[in-house]
Amino acid sequence: MDRVHTARLVMASSLLPFLFCSLVLLPICVLSQNKSSLTIGDSLNAGTSTSPWLVSPSGEFAFGFLQLNDTDDLFLLSTWYAKIPEKTIVWYADQGNPAPRGSKVVLSGEGLVLTGPSSEQLWNVSAGVSLGLLNDTGNFVLEDDNSNTVWESFKDPRDTLLPSQVLEKGGKLSSRLTDTNFSKGRSELFFKDDGNLVVYSINLPSGSVNENYYESGTIKSNSSSPGTKLIFDRSGDFYVLRENNEKYNVLERESATSTTQFYLRATLDFDGVLTLYQYPKNSIGGGGWTQVWFEPDNICSYIVKSGSGICGYNSYCTLSEYKRPKCQCPKSYSLVDPNDPYGSCKPDFIQGCAEDELSHQKDLYDYEVLKDTDWPLSDYVLQKPFTEEQCMESCMEDCLCSVAIHRAGDSCWKKKIPLSNGRVDATLYAKAFLKVRKDNSSLAVPPIPVPVIVNKNRNTLVLVGSVLLGTSAFLNVVLFGAICFSTFFILQYKKKLRKGTTGSRVELETNLRCFTYEELEEATNGFNKELGRGAFGVVYEGVLNMGSTTTCVAVKKLNNFSLEEIHKEFKNELNAIGLTHHKNLVRLVGFCEAGSERLLIYEYMSNGTLASFLFNGGKRKPSWKLRLQIAIEIARGLVYLHEECGTKIIHCDIKPQNILLDDSFSARICDFGLAKLLKMNQSRTNTAIRGTKGYVALEWFKNMPITALVDVFSYGVLLLEIVSCRRNVEAESEDEAKAILTDWAYDCYYDGTLLALVEGDQEALEDEKNLEKLVMIAIWCVQEDPCLRPTMRTVTLMLEGIVEVPVPPCPSPISIQYSLD
Repeated sequence: MDRVHTARLVMASSLLPFLFCSLVLLPICVLSQNKSSLTIGDSLNAGTSTSPWLVSPSGEFAFGFLQLNDTDDLFLLSTWYAKIPEKTIVWYADQGNPAPRGSKVVLSGEGLVLTGPSSEQLWNVSAGVSLGLLNDTGNFVLEDDNSNTVWESFKDPRDTLLPSQVLEKGGKLSSRLTDTNFSKGRSELFFKDDGNLVVYSINLPSGSVNENYYESGTIKSNSSSPGTKLIFDRSGDFYVLRENNEKYNVLERESATSTTQFYLRATLDFDGVLTLYQYPKNSIGGGGWTQVWFEPDNICSYIVKSGSGICGYNSYCTLSEYKRPKCQCPKSYSLVDPNDPYGSCKPDFIQGCAEDELSHQKDLYDYEVLKDTDWPLSDYVLQKPFTEEQCMESCMEDCLCSVAIHRAGDSCWKKKIPLSNGRVDATLYAKAFLKVRKDNSSLAVPPIPVPVIVNKNRNTLVLVGSVLLGTSAFLNVVLFGAICFSTFFILQYKKKLRKGTTGSRVELETNLRCFTYEELEEATNGFNKELGRGAFGVVYEGVLNMGSTTTCVAVKKLNNFSLEEIHKEFKNELNAIGLTHHKNLVRLVGFCEAGSERLLIYEYMSNGTLASFLFNGGKRKPSWKLRLQIAIEIARGLVYLHEECGTKIIHCDIKPQNILLDDSFSARICDFGLAKLLKMNQSRTNTAIRGTKGYVALEWFKNMPITALVDVFSYGVLLLEIVSCRRNVEAESEDEAKAILTDWAYDCYYDGTLLALVEGDQEALEDEKNLEKLVMIAIWCVQEDPCLRPTMRTVTLMLEGIVEVPVPPCPSPISIQYSLD
């Protein structure tokens, strides 16, 4: 027993030094694992340690390299919740671009620098720094020698706001692309300079902004003051603070949530939904994040006029049980990018008019029936009254049709891909008949001894195979020369024949349909219903049979001034609009040349011209909100003409009579008869005076080069007409000061009496902020000096609130234009 006791004493005495060292080193170890500040020279390498670089004093947040789940070689410099098993990321550097293994972050006197494995700079914060720290709010801060904050992650947010974080005017949140891809996604939250908090989608990769799907409405009005900042306080309240210190709650909650019991975060999720999450702090093993509030309630109903919608093209959106959007490809379609479930879908079969003609089968397609499903902005024709059977049959016989939607009892909407804004909605009471190919093998063309290329438009057969390959080289050369000579002779003969039969026929690089005069005479019932008339012709309503369908059209019959003048107008119109495609331009369906007759066939616009919409003879003024939307749509159409289509186009005659409204009152620019086409490397031209009095820029009269800025001037005049709902010149006005709209509008702006422009328009009177903005934009557009005018792209950005509108100068009186005949 004594020996045992002695042995234990010896063992204990030998362990004393070890225990002593352990007690001394333990605080040092704990201190190193809970470092909450950085000094000059501190650095961290990606992949060399699993420990964070910094931990907040409470241990709730960590900062450093976090390894991404799907790879061993990519790391994200980020801030995350340290005590949560999921390691939820709340901030990340370099806009979410991951850093490869071996990358390094260093704090130096010049700032924080992230470099790659080859010492290339990936990201940096440039500022005079002496200290970096992570506080208990999750804010990573850089301070100078005087302990002043020179940079902080709270002022440079990504997709998440934390309690005690404030978003100032001009601040943004950008969603991730996917749940695991931290690069910039498809949605943005923006606290605008006018105090309004908005959320919208963007079109990648350009980043162009779509319509808002959430607005706080915290802008200045007669009854409230504008917002000054967005605050997420420590009690979990999420609100816009107004100038008068009133709170506008963005997140409405049934009960308060304590930050002592829960972790809280407000995140603009990758699916576009702004969500307030909570996580119980006392949860053992992790209770998971739960939704407390989200906005909007149904994001699937959000319609994007210039993009695919919440889901990608050819996809459709449904709501999950938690009201989160879920994107799905239809049957026989699959994701373009399998890693992006919210991206676009592509058909797993080939469909097209040329492919259908090559097939030897008659019944090529089946239908996939989808209940209460629609792609609302992808239709190209409406047919009614049509039964379901007629709707299906019409789409089956139309090689352009990809899906037909039958709704409202007798309406059939035919649509073609790409399909946009797809959604499932139980209130639609509609059926979608999606056309899917039965068997792709039907596309295989059986081999034939001599390959032949068939061009049915010209009815020409061109031999392209090689024949008698087993004969001598000399015979092959002779045969090849004979084929080339014969082909050349046939083409020249047919070209000469065409010239002899059509006179001055326009050579087109389009797929426009050529109609006979008899077809158009029958379609318009002898040209008996006039829709409108202008200097170059009269427009008639008509109905054309297009295959198995009937389509309403507008037929423009050019006046018979002289054959040369008519031909020039006709060629201008075809060349200008025949190759364009934009939702704010009227689509040209076809044309006709018959002797001295020249006719153009357009899609029918059911709501007439903007002129008849605005100047309605003293009736109630049209909706202010709709007028603002029309102004933006016209601007977008002009941006397309000036910058985005294959051939730059100056319209030269922008006025209300040349803006048409479709069945949803969307604006479409028409009448390209005066248009001036430019080559891609041209920005200006010299040409004779074109346009309509009251809308013509001064440079037409000064022998100056004509640029797209002449359209900007016309648009400025038009914008004032949209605002005021009166014509630009009222020669018989009792008040001479009001006779010329551009002069009167500037006087009203200068004198602070803008409300006089919209007298009697209650909607406009209540939206004084937008009224002032639109008038300021118009004044910039009608500057006498074209160098002072903005481009139409800048005008569009100002209209959408993305670019601030500076105070405009006096445009200088312009009077010479009104004498133009």
